[in-house]
Amino acid sequence: MSSRRPTPPRGRSLRDKLTLLFFSITFAAFAVLYFLVVPELESNLREQKFEGLARVAEGSQASFDRLTLDPDITSPELDQRVERIANAIDARATLFGIQQAVGQGPSGFYVISDSREDPTTPENLPLVAEAVRSGELAFGDIRYRGEELGQVAQALTFEGEPSRVVLYSRSLEDVADTVAFVRSRMLIGGAIALLLALIGGAVVAQMLASRVRRLEVAAEDVAAGQYVEPLTDDSADELGQLTRAFNAMQEQLRRVDIARREFVATASHELRTPIFSLGGFVELLRDDDVDEAERRDFLDEIAQQVERLQKLAVDLLDLSRLDSGSLALDIDNVDLAEVAELVAKEFGPATSKHAIDLQLALPTHGVRARCDRERVVQIVRILLDNALRHTPPGTTVRLSAGSDSAGAAITVADDGPGLPPGKPVFDRFVTGGESQGAGLGLAIARELAGRMGGSLRASDNGGGAAFTLELPDAPR
Repeated sequence: MSSRRPTPPRGRSLRDKLTLLFFSITFAAFAVLYFLVVPELESNLREQKFEGLARVAEGSQASFDRLTLDPDITSPELDQRVERIANAIDARATLFGIQQAVGQGPSGFYVISDSREDPTTPENLPLVAEAVRSGELAFGDIRYRGEELGQVAQALTFEGEPSRVVLYSRSLEDVADTVAFVRSRMLIGGAIALLLALIGGAVVAQMLASRVRRLEVAAEDVAAGQYVEPLTDDSADELGQLTRAFNAMQEQLRRVDIARREFVATASHELRTPIFSLGGFVELLRDDDVDEAERRDFLDEIAQQVERLQKLAVDLLDLSRLDSGSLALDIDNVDLAEVAELVAKEFGPATSKHAIDLQLALPTHGVRARCDRERVVQIVRILLDNALRHTPPGTTVRLSAGSDSAGAAITVADDGPGLPPGKPVFDRFVTGGESQGAGLGLAIARELAGRMGGSLRASDNGGGAAFTLELPDAPR
């Protein structure tokens, strides 16, 4: 088993951080409500109270003006009418008189009447003076007998001069009670919300942390070279996608590892045969009893084995480059007919040696394709070499090129035994018949075709095998 990393210190694990995040967000939201929204609510309620008093003052001004214009009204009758007005507007009303200094403005105020039979009144003389000075409504508040009152002062005029002042008062305790009620309920609700956030955050964080930890443990096992059973996670979130990607990665790594082991084993086998053969021929050449004819035969065999080793080394290097993605391609517009004719000339001596008739079927106007010229030449060489090795002497190999709606193509067809039944001819180290090759050529050819955006397919043509390289058409 792989070594496990130690558990992170408290407060640094993903679980603790997510739990703290849930708690912090909830606490921040509660703090905003408590310290910003509640004071704003209190301010709005107080403002509504003062707006109501202002409307009351404006609506009652005519009634108080009539009182000031009636010189015959008695004090008891004045008290009764002030009380009736106050009851109608649901506010306490206090009527002040103004003391005038000789040749100067008002020097003081005195209570004329109050809507309540109370030996004391909620006097707010600075507010009364402000209303007289400005000639407009003046707003303020006062503590009276342990109760907070909101007040509006209104100056009454006679012949253009202030003659009386009405002070309207209403309790603000209901505002305080409402705000206190909201605060208490918010504190209770906030405490519950914080507790739920702490518990819920811990649960969610634990679930996420356990899923992450499971991926971590599996990754450590894979890094240690162990196979891990595919992880099950059916969720559609990012961790579920990561789990599925991990499973796909592990499966791909498993296939790559299997392919690597098979590759090493088969390559070792393929290298062992010619090396042992070379060793045997070298030992035979050391024998002094070998005549000149046998020596020449041995040297010919050695040359063939060396050629086989050289080809195998080149093929293995190409496969290594393809697997690592380091094989660079130079994509350009290429005339496939020209490529086919060039490779056919290269194989002239080989076809003559094998008594093979190589026939060309190429259009005179050429066949244009988007591909890497050198890699197409390499593929056609592989296909022709494969055809020569599997075609009996005295038969025909046909090399053709053309284009249709599917793209441009080069086809190599032979009159040999056809495709081996049940054998995946494009797999690595798969050979057909009595072939002495390593079985890498067709695998390399298919890889190269795919890298250029094309394909390589094999088919039986009735009396042999046909391999067709299809490539994208070049733009006209």
